[in-house]
Amino acid sequence: MDQSNQTFVSEFLLLGFSGYPKTEITYFVLVLVMYLVILIGNGVLIVACILDSRLHTPMYFFLGNLSFLDICYTTSSVPSTLVSLISKKRNISFSGCTVQMFFGFAMGSTECLLLGMMAFDRYVAICNPLRYPIIMSREVYVVMASVSWLCGGTNSVVQTSLAMRLPFCGNNIINHFTCEVLAVLKLACADIFLNVITMMISNMAFLVLPLLVIFFSYMFILFAILRMNTATGRRKAFSTCSAHLTVVIIFYGTIFSMYAKPKSQDPTGDEKFQTADKVISLFHGVVTPMLNPIIYSLRNKDVKAAIKYILKQKLFLRKILAIRIFYHSSLFVERSFNYFTLL
Repeated sequence: MDQSNQTFVSEFLLLGFSGYPKTEITYFVLVLVMYLVILIGNGVLIVACILDSRLHTPMYFFLGNLSFLDICYTTSSVPSTLVSLISKKRNISFSGCTVQMFFGFAMGSTECLLLGMMAFDRYVAICNPLRYPIIMSREVYVVMASVSWLCGGTNSVVQTSLAMRLPFCGNNIINHFTCEVLAVLKLACADIFLNVITMMISNMAFLVLPLLVIFFSYMFILFAILRMNTATGRRKAFSTCSAHLTVVIIFYGTIFSMYAKPKSQDPTGDEKFQTADKVISLFHGVVTPMLNPIIYSLRNKDVKAAIKYILKQKLFLRKILAIRIFYHSSLFVERSFNYFTLL
């Protein structure tokens, strides 16, 4: 790519961890293992939420949506990261970068809203248990999840189109391992004031507002738990919220560590800060989706019971299938033997 006054690039180069070639194989193995855990763990959780009727409740409906979201989010970025780590192929097409940015925005925005919806669901379940079936009816929680997906997708369309319409004057090197929006905006050779304003509005709507819903929901939940007379009731109420609260802390903790921490003023330390940003972003993009099903399954008796039930059912079906195959094979052998003896 020449350095003339060029306003369009056909591809971008993702630096990733190219400055540390000896560690790329290690990162490849770690990311691959975590990606497989994400697919298996979230896939099993989705199947459990669909097949087990005991999990047909608002909380597990939101949890199934969250698992599907994590699979989509990681699939949009992890395979290309693995290819770049193992093959040293670091280029990504302009359209591929656009798709990757779109899914990153859409899934991130939707996850923020879903976490807020899940906190509200826990608030209603604990603070208004008698009215819970009415407030969180099937129609209500399906609409809540649909609105989360629709708003997240709309936000992503706006942010992605505003970012990718900018001219990139020859510089196509992204100092990241994915098409992260801030890294892409640094390459633009035009005024990005509109992008900054819309991102600030987006952050208020999709980061701050759900976080406020989560905060006030858990404040009311805490007051309700403290008013309970029995320790058993308090322990049960807290156990229903602990998994969601853990996921919220990890999710928002990594986001604020990426975007809210101060930047280095020392030019010699800038590379270390950029590497730290990449590692934190990798943690947010891979480790967090991997931990979600583990946290919810290990700390939830209903999910563990549903998974065990499904595994037993599959084992039973395999036995039945093996018996039927053996029976039909024996019947085929017997008929073949009778046929040849008649000849």
